[in-house]
Amino acid sequence: MSIQQTDVLYTAVATAENGRDGRVATDDGRLDVVVNPPKEMGGSGAGTNPEQLFAAGYSACFQGALGVVARQEGADVSGSTVTAKVGIGRNDDGFGLVVEISAVIPNVDATTARVLLERAHQVCPYSKATRGDITVTLA
Repeated sequence: MSIQQTDVLYTAVATAENGRDGRVATDDGRLDVVVNPPKEMGGSGAGTNPEQLFAAGYSACFQGALGVVARQEGADVSGSTVTAKVGIGRNDDGFGLVVEISAVIPNVDATTARVLLERAHQVCPYSKATRGDITVTLA
């Protein structure tokens, strides 16, 4: 279910200059980075790239969702980490993304960890936004 503009609690604003080979910055100045294509895509690899930025945002958001579902389940996810691997490659329309989400949750068994990951994937806003458009696997 989508939200309406009147439901928005916060809006992030970022502006890019020169696309994948330039700079991106937020309006508040907290993020201001050089972006360059990775060497694997023919770039210099000197700066960060959109896939790294997406992976950082997705992993942080998913970690938050994991905390929400863990509280609902009474599970202890303290000390846990979430890693997002974002791959880019050619498809029929030009380029597409694939994502792999993995987590280390030291205080729960493997079955509980899997249930928590699957539930977090249902509530994470990034997962909701990409559903049906990007292949996301939970590892």
